[in-house]
Parts: sequence; structure tokens; C-alpha cells
Amino acid sequence: MTETNAFTSNHERSSKKSSRRSSSSRSKRSSSKRKGSGSSFLRIVESLFFRFYTMVARLIFKFIYGEKGQSMPAITDPILLESATSLASKIRKQELTSVQVLEAFIRRAKEVNPLLNCMVDERFDDAMKEAKEADELIKSGQYTEEELAKQKPFLGVPISTKDCIAVKGMLHTSGLYERRNHRASEDADAMALMRKAGAIPFALTNVSEVCMWWESNNTVHGRSRNPYDTNRIVGGSSGGEGCIQAAAASPFGLGSDIGGSIRMPSFFNGIFGHKPSKFIVSNMGQFPLPNCEEQHSFLGIGPMVRHAEDLKPMLKIIAGEKASQLKLDEPVDVQKLKFFYQETDGGGRLVSPVDSDLIDAIHRIVDHLQTKLKVPVEQVQLPAFRQSASLWFANMKDDTGHAFDYQLGNCKRTINTKLELVKWIFGASKHTLIALLTALLDKSQPQHGSSKYHYLVKKRNDLRDEMQQLLGDNGVLIYPTHPTVAPYHNEPIIRPINFSYTGIVNVLGFPATNIPLGLGSEGVPLGVQVIANFNQDRLCLAVAEELEKAFGGWKRPEVRI
Repeated sequence: MTETNAFTSNHERSSKKSSRRSSSSRSKRSSSKRKGSGSSFLRIVESLFFRFYTMVARLIFKFIYGEKGQSMPAITDPILLESATSLASKIRKQELTSVQVLEAFIRRAKEVNPLLNCMVDERFDDAMKEAKEADELIKSGQYTEEELAKQKPFLGVPISTKDCIAVKGMLHTSGLYERRNHRASEDADAMALMRKAGAIPFALTNVSEVCMWWESNNTVHGRSRNPYDTNRIVGGSSGGEGCIQAAAASPFGLGSDIGGSIRMPSFFNGIFGHKPSKFIVSNMGQFPLPNCEEQHSFLGIGPMVRHAEDLKPMLKIIAGEKASQLKLDEPVDVQKLKFFYQETDGGGRLVSPVDSDLIDAIHRIVDHLQTKLKVPVEQVQLPAFRQSASLWFANMKDDTGHAFDYQLGNCKRTINTKLELVKWIFGASKHTLIALLTALLDKSQPQHGSSKYHYLVKKRNDLRDEMQQLLGDNGVLIYPTHPTVAPYHNEPIIRPINFSYTGIVNVLGFPATNIPLGLGSEGVPLGVQVIANFNQDRLCLAVAEELEKAFGGWKRPEVRI
């Protein structure tokens, strides 16, 4: 064979190989396209089935419960309508006494609780002694009004909190039957700071079992009911707290949030609730506590209030020594903020479409900002939000080996979830069905250290970077707090992933505030969350105050005075 022939032969063989590789590549691409189109088709079918399934389930729940449940009794005492800040000011000025204020809220709590089951423990007698002491301190003249405002800004004002945040001497069950008689030996850090600021703990409110579900129901205290429609949920896990405030039975309170547990109850009950930036407020004194530092960054204690003006002073107190990081005293010009909004998550798997009432509410906000404040508002769509639930579940994993079934064992042992499910069928389990199902769901998620875990952690980090670049130090994102208004009792079990609208913010670590926007067509609250960059909490709070002025904020009960 000549050299030329050899080259030609090799070239021909090479061409044939290249042709085969090219053909193989085309075949793979074609196969990939077929798989992709098949996968897309399956997702469409899944989405349509889910929508049909939830629509039918909603009709069934509506048939079971009827059109409308009971609503809360009318208010007959004007004290109940005041903000905590206003009450504190009137107490300092001796226009009201702490005793008068406490008596008003105790009467209201006793009036609404038989209907709503939001309060699970009280310390009325001890609180009354502390109220008298507050009044005596003011009358003594030991401090000027200005000194009291600075040192004890909430002197004499009653405060409530959820049954997972420790209050010395009160129940501390977190809705877990094994802890049904457990009482706190000392205050949680956040409550201790509120006491130091003069607030008087008087009531403890209901939660979901071990605070890991978004309806407040457990085998210790039972189920809480929405004050606007008792057939609907109050949310979780700070559901009882959202409920007691919406019913005007507490002026303000503390909640905690690891997947939306402040913002969802605030949304369902039509009040303000703020999840602070990560690592700002101490979590000490909660049960259960996170297993690792990463989970601590997701969990945050924050203020739940009926009036937006109470958010900033509360946050300043409970942030303690870290309050300076938030620069809460720096003024915020809302007209100089950059506003962005996103109407939906983009179509997350097994997540309900956003109610038209809620999208309309966002449009009203956008219209207000553009026409009244003359500020531009940009619509965005962050694609990673579609994976919010997957990102939350994966990033919640840690290397301790402990999961939700360990928390159900009072953080002392891991329960046998399958055995407990069998016992539940026969009425012998002390756990709720949803807690057991949540434990099974938790086990099915990517485990710490797996390739999928690392992929989703990176995806979370990329989304965090993208949002930080978008928001900068003067931007906020308007985003639904939840895709639907308050569902009927037990209905969340067919829409379990809907918490993803709030959960994604936790694993990102950003601050977010739920802002109430009145009642919708179903007679229950509407709302939206506003998200800002790390330690820019004051932007969220400023927007909350602006939108309260524009849309009225908390929709108070009927008043007969």
C-alpha cells in the first residue's frame, strides 16, 4: 500500500468513525429530546391531575364544612383596638393603667377562646401582680416618662407567645403528648428581653405538633380555628398566636419561623409577622432546637403584631446586642427603594396555583406604588423558585443522623413511625396523623452528603447570590406568602407542599414580612410577603407601614362600643 493510499484509507476509516459518532450523538440528542418531551408531558399530566384532585377535594371539604363557619364576637372595649406601642405610651402617661389594659385582654381571651381554642395556658394572676407593680413604678416618679420610654418601652403591656417558646412557669409542650405536663424553668432569651422591656407575659398559644406543620392541631391541646371563619385553619406553627391577635385578645406576641411558621399564620389570620435575617435573634429557649448551625440560620424568632408600628420596636428589643446590625433607626424613604414582584413560583411540583384574589392584591400594590408613590416596579421570575420545596427539604438535612422522627421522640429517641401509623389507625397513637406522615416524607428526601443533596445546596447558594445581586441594599421583592387563602381544616394534607412559598426564604436566610391586605372574596384574609437582603429588615418594615396606610392592615372584628 502506498503512502497516499494509506492516508486515504485511514481518512476513510476516520470519517466512518466520525460519521458513526455523529450519528450516535444525533441519536442521543434525539433520545434526550424524546425523554425531555416525555418528561415535560408527564409533568403537564401530573399538574393537571393535581389541579383536578385538589379542586374535587376542595368541593368535598366545602360540602363537609358548609359555606361559612362562625366568626369572632364583636369588640366592646376600645382598649382592644390599640397598638402595643400606643398602649405603652398611654400607660406611661397614666392615661390608662396596666391593670386596665391587662383586664381588657384577659376578658377578651376568655370570651373568644371557647370558640377559637387559640390559648392553651395562662398566668393571669401573676400577670396581674406584675401589672400592679408596673403602675406603682410609674406613679412613684422614680423615672421620667422619657426614661421609661427608653429603658422599658413596653412597660405594662401584656404579651403572648406560642407553646414552644419558653415562659418561666408556663407549659412548654410544643404540642407533643410526651411533654404535656412539662413547664419551662426559665424564659427563652427573646421573652427575657421583652420582659426586661416591661412587657408582661399573660397567655400561651397553640401550635402544630413539634411545630413542623402548617395547621395548629395536636393531641395535647386540640385544634385552633380561624377567627374570620371557624371552618378554616389558623396556620402553623404559630397558628394560635396569629389567631389570638386577629381576635383582639392579645396586643402583640412572639412567633418562630423555620419554614413559614410566623408568616403563614400571620397571613391566614390577617396580621403582620416578621421573620428576621438569619442569626439576628437568639433561638435559645425554644423546643425543639435545631441540630446544627445551618438549621439555626433557618429558624428565627420574630414579632407578630396587629399594627405595623409595633414591628420595629419589638425587633429592636429581641435582637438584643445584634440590633445594631439591622440599623433600625436609619430612616427609610420608600420612594427611593427598588421594587420587584413575582406573582407565582413558576409552577412548582404539587404546589397549588396562586388564587386570583392574591394576584389581584399584588396588582393593587403595584398600582399603588406606581401611581401614588411614582416609583417603578419591575416584574421578575426567578426560575429556581420552582424547586423551593426540594431546596428546603435538602438544606434542612444535617449530619447528626437525627430527623423529624427524633423530634417526635422528644429529642431523646427516634420513634418507630410505621408502628405509630398502625397504632393511629386503631386510635392508640399519641401523635397526629400529619406528624407521622411528615416524618415519612422527611425520610424520603435526599440525605445529607448525597450527590442530590450537594446539587440542591449549590442550587440554593446560586439562588441566594442571584437574589442578593437583584436586591442590593435598597431593594425588596413582593411575593405571595402562600398560594391560597386559609383552607378548610385538614385540607393542607392534600396540599402539603404549599408551604414552599415561605420555606424558600428560610433556607436563603433573608428577612421577610407578611403584610395583611384586608379580606378576599371568601371572607378570609389576603396578604403578601416582602423580602429584603441580609440585615435589611428595616426595608420590609417600612414597606409594611406604607401598605398598612394604603390598604388598612389588620381587619378588626365588628366593634360595638
